[in-house]
Amino acid sequence: MDFINTHLLSTILFFPVFAALVILFFPKEQVALIRWTALLSSLVPFGLTVWLWTMFDPQAAGFQFEEIYPWYEAIHSSFHLGIDGLSLSMVLLTTLLTPLALLASFSVQDKVKAYMMLFLFLETGMLGVFLAMDLLIFFVFWEIGLVPMYFLINQWGSPKGEREVWSPFGSYITSARNYASLKFMVYTMAGSLGLLLAVQMLGVLFQTYDLATLVAQWSAFDGTLFGMDASRVKVIAFWAFTIAFALKVPVWPFHTWLPDAHTEAPTAGSMILAGVLLKLGAYGFLRLVLPFYPVEAQQYAGWMAFLATMAIVFGAFASFGQTDFKRLVAYSSVNHMGFVLLGIAAAAKAIGTPDATIALNGAVLQMFNHGLSAAGMFFLVGVIYERAHTRDLDKFGGLFPIIPVYGGILIFTSMASLGLPGLNGFVSEFLVVRGSFPLLPVFTAVSMLGLLFTGAYILKGIRKVLHGPLNEHWAHGEHKLTDINLREILVMAPLMALILILGIYPMWLLDVINKAMLLLFS
Repeated sequence: MDFINTHLLSTILFFPVFAALVILFFPKEQVALIRWTALLSSLVPFGLTVWLWTMFDPQAAGFQFEEIYPWYEAIHSSFHLGIDGLSLSMVLLTTLLTPLALLASFSVQDKVKAYMMLFLFLETGMLGVFLAMDLLIFFVFWEIGLVPMYFLINQWGSPKGEREVWSPFGSYITSARNYASLKFMVYTMAGSLGLLLAVQMLGVLFQTYDLATLVAQWSAFDGTLFGMDASRVKVIAFWAFTIAFALKVPVWPFHTWLPDAHTEAPTAGSMILAGVLLKLGAYGFLRLVLPFYPVEAQQYAGWMAFLATMAIVFGAFASFGQTDFKRLVAYSSVNHMGFVLLGIAAAAKAIGTPDATIALNGAVLQMFNHGLSAAGMFFLVGVIYERAHTRDLDKFGGLFPIIPVYGGILIFTSMASLGLPGLNGFVSEFLVVRGSFPLLPVFTAVSMLGLLFTGAYILKGIRKVLHGPLNEHWAHGEHKLTDINLREILVMAPLMALILILGIYPMWLLDVINKAMLLLFS
């Protein structure tokens, strides 16, 4: 017990890897053993995170439960872990969604051992980003998360569909999931290139990669570098960081990889992609861009707000225009994550003011809330796809009498995504709008158009699936749809409970977030 207390963060971080290595030695025919081992192992980091939450002191300044180990002393990089209110909320989200995604994956039949191992590796990659207090370690975990998700899309994605792909060597035909996984990898790695160069520049300049030290030294730096004065270098580095994180969020117009990746990914892959992986980009803005580049962030806050507004409006319009249920939900993520960036842009405009703090609180809470509702929506799309083998909204209709329990859960989760008062989405979006409006009134007002169309595309999805004349194809014979089963309800139950609790009483989470924002940006 003393060992776990001393090494609590590293235990949370690496336990999924340990479980994956244990599963490696299981016979691949023992599918049930592999599934249950992966699921139960993923509950250990969640339990430890809940324990960590109970011991965490929101009032304390700086990072808590820090662990520092020698790693790469030649370049002054150490394996430094730590946690504050911002990272704790994201670690809680990650460790909650991973076991639910694994439970949702019990229907996967192909190469189950490799699938479960990749999911556990992915969890470690995501947790590492949130826990890293060394900039080089942050980048290592940032890249580690790419590999498992690439293979999850490429190997377990939608089996049907082809795409014609253009290359400098001529066009060629490939499967849609190959196209989506390659696009996901190329986009993210392209953004990471600038991030890596900027990270290396900071490490070489200050002979350390420690986050706290770099923030203090970089803000005070006023010399010359590469023949340029400090202000110009900081602007270039600011955009290197910003583009990398904007691609991950993703922000319009860097969002085009997301609908393809979501559409082709397996159901659990989409749950984690929307629930956690998109949050890595927003976390990068909050952890690195605003603390490292407050002057540049304020200078370009208008551009960030413009991109956020475009993501909100165009994401809503694009979602409304979809006939594929999964693509509708995928574009909704662009819309909802636009509110996160709007809150960040507002904070950048006037860091430390009360309105900026309210906007930041809303942005972080929106990250958590969107993780819950988006994971639930993608899972529900997967539930009906497994039964109907189609996601075409025009082929559904009037299904509520056939699948009433599924219909009720879908309406509940959709209302959370819509932002219905009393559910979690309303609280976070209200805070973002309330904090952003005094600082960015025009952009916030235009964003309300996207909020209007959020209701339109959510209601369109519900109407196309559940209401209207019954499509008799799904009511009789071999095509008759069965209602959601117990395992699937168990996946949704924790998400629905948290959606309701955060809608009624958000302060248990918001208090931790608020104190973290005040300590970081006051």
